[in-house]
Amino acid sequence: MKGHRMLVLLLHAVVFGAWAEEACTRTCPTACACSSTERGCSVRCDRAGLLRVPAEFPCEAASIDLDRNGLRFLGERAFGTLPSLRRLSLRHNNLSFITPGAFKGLPRLAELRLAHNGELRYLHARTFAALGRLRRLDLASCRLFTVPERLLAELPALRELAAFDNLFRRVPGALRGLANLTHAHLEHSRIEAVASSSLLGMRRLRSLSLQANRVRAVHAGAFRDCGALEHLLLNDNLLAELPAEAFLGLRRLRTLNLGGNALGLVARAWFADMAELELLYLDRNSIAFVEEGAFQNLSGLLALHLNGNQLTVLAWAAFQPGFFLGRLFLFRNPWRCDCRLEWLRDWMESSGRVADVPCAAPGSVAGLDLSQVAFGRSSDGLCVDPEELNFTASSPGPSPEPAATTVSRFSSLLSKLLAPRVPVEEVANTTEGPLNTSLSDSLPSSGVVVSGHNTRFLLGSGFLLSVVFVLSMD
Repeated sequence: MKGHRMLVLLLHAVVFGAWAEEACTRTCPTACACSSTERGCSVRCDRAGLLRVPAEFPCEAASIDLDRNGLRFLGERAFGTLPSLRRLSLRHNNLSFITPGAFKGLPRLAELRLAHNGELRYLHARTFAALGRLRRLDLASCRLFTVPERLLAELPALRELAAFDNLFRRVPGALRGLANLTHAHLEHSRIEAVASSSLLGMRRLRSLSLQANRVRAVHAGAFRDCGALEHLLLNDNLLAELPAEAFLGLRRLRTLNLGGNALGLVARAWFADMAELELLYLDRNSIAFVEEGAFQNLSGLLALHLNGNQLTVLAWAAFQPGFFLGRLFLFRNPWRCDCRLEWLRDWMESSGRVADVPCAAPGSVAGLDLSQVAFGRSSDGLCVDPEELNFTASSPGPSPEPAATTVSRFSSLLSKLLAPRVPVEEVANTTEGPLNTSLSDSLPSSGVVVSGHNTRFLLGSGFLLSVVFVLSMD
């Protein structure tokens, strides 16, 4: 009995599949390809050279692809009545106008792609009035100047909006009140600010991309209604400062990207609510100062990017009391590797989560990596900074011009006398660490060997004064 039932089910599947395939292909438009899949009838009309929408589609169509044709206009009920259609793609056409009601007859449409229609420029407020089940809308690269206030209010089920690469100057007001929207892509437009009212009512928003715009200002409390936000991208904008309450309420945020702006400091107040933050990008700014305790609440941080800034020092107090165990990226900064960075060098050695911290100062360690710097100790055990290379330490202060000229000429003559005749091995640097020396240390104390003779003349104080006197008489 069981085997008989399985055979009946198998025959039913075969018969139904054959019927579905026949129904899908029976009314397939010319120049299109239709096939039955697990998700229903799929109609492929991409790259078919179409200048208008075909007059008829299979009634069972679940997906229609009209990408890369020459469509310019969508009239009312442009696709007839297709009760099973869930996905419609019209990307890379020449659409310049969509009649309100063009999508009537598509009651189950869940995904609509209109990207890369650069002549569209404008959408009527009632364009999507019939799409009550639409979940994904793609309006990228349509050169839109604005989005009518009521355009998206007709889409209560909308979850994802892609509207990047348009000509917006502000966050579209049509987004306000979209309580079910979870993902918004607004990058590569011309947005100049995120106002305190821009994102009101967006309580389920989880991902917001505003990267590569012209944002100069984020108002205090701009994200206060976005308590579910997990990923916020504000990189590659024009931000030079942020208010203390810029990110107020973002307690669930996991990724914050502020890289590629013009920030000069990192304030402690910015990250006060972000206990769940995992990735923080502050790279490619002009940051020269990090406030004490700026990262103290970021106990879950996996990576902190501070590379490409103007940092010379980074205090341990910026992380206390809870120092994170993630990766720290610090390259391309003019680090001053003195005792204030000893803690960082020790952490580099112990954790292995920091690398590439090149020293720009002091001169005795410039060019070395912080991991190679050896800090000295005083008699009472305190850290001692690496000494500066100082070639003018013996000079008490600025000298009058004649004296400076005399010393310069004397040094020139002395170098001509000494340089060709001193064996290389006498002046070679054989130390393995950074060299801390002065000009007087580089001169041989025993004398000068005259070419062709074995006689050694001592450079006593009388000889030095005589040379200076002779030169000064010139």
